[in-house]
Formats: sequence, C-alpha cells, structure tokens
Amino acid sequence: MVTKFLIGSLFFLTVIGSISAAEPLPLIELRDAPLVALSGGLDSTGRIHSIDSNSPAEWDSNGNLFVFTSSQQPFRSSGANMFSLSWPALPVYIAPRADVRGGQWIEATYRADNGKLYAWYHNEPPGLCGNSSRLTAPRIGALVSGDDGLTWQNLGIVLDAPAGSLNCSTSNFYFAGGNGDFSVVADQNSEYLYFFISTYHRQVSEQGVAVARMRIENLDNPTGKVWKWSNGGWNSSGLGGAVTVTFPALIDWHRSNANAYWGPSVHYNTHLETYVMLLNRASDRNWTQEGVYVSYNRNPDDPHGWSAPERLPIFSNFGWYPQVIGLGGGETDKVASQTVRLFTSGRSFWEIVFHRTDNEEPPAPPIPTRHPPRGRLDPVVR
Repeated sequence: MVTKFLIGSLFFLTVIGSISAAEPLPLIELRDAPLVALSGGLDSTGRIHSIDSNSPAEWDSNGNLFVFTSSQQPFRSSGANMFSLSWPALPVYIAPRADVRGGQWIEATYRADNGKLYAWYHNEPPGLCGNSSRLTAPRIGALVSGDDGLTWQNLGIVLDAPAGSLNCSTSNFYFAGGNGDFSVVADQNSEYLYFFISTYHRQVSEQGVAVARMRIENLDNPTGKVWKWSNGGWNSSGLGGAVTVTFPALIDWHRSNANAYWGPSVHYNTHLETYVMLLNRASDRNWTQEGVYVSYNRNPDDPHGWSAPERLPIFSNFGWYPQVIGLGGGETDKVASQTVRLFTSGRSFWEIVFHRTDNEEPPAPPIPTRHPPRGRLDPVVR
C-alpha cells in the first residue's frame, strides 16, 4: 500500500512494504528549494547545451568538487561545492577517438585510492540500421584520467548487447537495441563495481533495468572483465551477453505505446544504510516522462532485492535523468547522507530528506517556499 499526502509545500511518500520481509521502507520528505543548475558546455553558437545524461560528481584531495555533464560530448565544471560551480563547463578531451563515432556521454565516475579517476561513457554508434536511419543501439565504454577528468584515456567498450538483438523495424524514436543509460556504484567492501544499465533488446523479456559487475582490481584493464547478472548468477559476458532484468519493461520498448523504467541512478545512503535507486519511466515511443521512481536495496549483489518502484510526487515534465548529489562534505551522486539535492536534467528544485522508519522522529513541516515553475529557465540546445 502506498500513502501520499501534502502539508504546505512538503510532500511525504511512505510505502508500507519492505526491503526484506520484515523491514519497512524509508520515508521521503521532499521540499521545494532554490534552483541549482549544473553547467552544460557551450555549443558553436555560444548557447548552453542541455544536460542529456546522469551527471557524476567527484571531490579531489584539496576539497574541490568536479561535476561532469554531457550532451553528445562531456564537459567538466568545478568549484568549492555544487552551489559555486564554474560556468560554463569546459569540454574534456578523450583519446583516442577513432572507435567512438556517435558521441560520448560520461554517466558515472569512480575515484580510486591512488587518486586516479575512472569513468564510463554511453556511446551511440551510427549506421547500425542503415546509413539513412537515425536509430542506434548504445554501448558502454571505460575511461581513466590522471588530471581530475580534464583529459581521459579510452580503455575500450565493456558492455554491449548480444549480436542479433537489434529491432531495426522498431517504433522507438531513438533505439533499436543496446545497453546504456546507466550508473555505476561501488559496494561497501570496495570489492566490486556495480553497473545498473538500461537494456533495449529486441525481445521484451530482456528489456528494462539490469545489473552487471566488475572487480575493482580490474579498473585498468576492464575489457572482458564485466559480467552481467543472468539466470541466477554473474555468468554472462558484459560483451554480448544476455541479462535477467531487475525491472522488466511493462510494455515492449519497440511498440508505439512502450512503457518501461530506464536510466537508473544509484547511490549508497549512509543515513539509511542502504542503496537508493532513482528511475525514469517512459510512457511511449517518444520517451514521454511518466514520472520519477525510487527503489531501495541493502545489497547490490542481489539484483532482485530491490523494492517495488514508487513514484515521487513531482511534475513529470521536469525532464529525464533523476539523480541526487549529497550536501555533506565529500558527498557525491554515489554516496550521500540524510539530506540531498534532487536533480532532473541537471536542475534541482528540490531537497530530499530521507527518514528511517525505525522509531526516527518524523520531520517537522518546513516553511513553504514555492512550487517550481513549469517553463524553461535558461537557453538550452534541443
């Protein structure tokens, strides 16, 4: 059972259910907050690009925050915190570029103990359904940087869809298949990195949100080292392997009335001591955003341990790519505590406060601020 109610500008979402059979799910407090906008880069006409992917954040040892945004190519902004990021973001350089036609979107990062920065990108190779077709099928590649992400070395493709899994007669506006639109998070033992991916296979049974993993020790040589969850084990190759989906498509992605979760963003919440996943939900072939959803799981090694997705009470027209960035020192999009900023398409109008349900005091209603405006706020490239 789901209960939702509103007090002033404060939304509550409670779910009577459990992560495990005996554990009630958290309470979410969603507050209006002053706008925070992540910075896109400039296009050739001097306009700011819209943000078209998850936007990972990383700190360096000197207390500088770096945020990566993408629109076909990635950009980097920096500052003392998310409220003082440089504007506009600067383009980053990835070498070599020969094998990455179709753009690169940096969607996830990881800071190693030795200070090196690793990242993973979403790539959309052209011509898969003929040179005249706009259709593509995303894949995921790996990167490494020694200068906090201003320049990157391409380590190769680590995740893609099985051969023969394209549907070039699809009704989908963008994709004929592929694996992409993802996030990456480490487990609490720093043993594995978990890839939460969207899959657009021609067969509806392999469409939805799936999981893969790689040992952290393989960061510098990742090709062939990522394994997808399939049929009860981590036994399916990241390169061309099949998946068993965690959140299956409700209606085939390749139909005009498609209905599916996609674009997971996952962080470990230190207050809840659990992993939190935010999801988009598309309601047709054009990826119309039906809403933003949340799910919880204490153990990323259990792909079927996620709670049933529940919809957050925010307007559906605020864009794709829901994610959080934590407000505490050293917090990012991957590790955060009780209070975070909620972003969609790189803009945040909300603050989330997570509350446990194990006798934690319920929150007091905040002073009402405002409902976010529905119109466009800044010049963006569409």
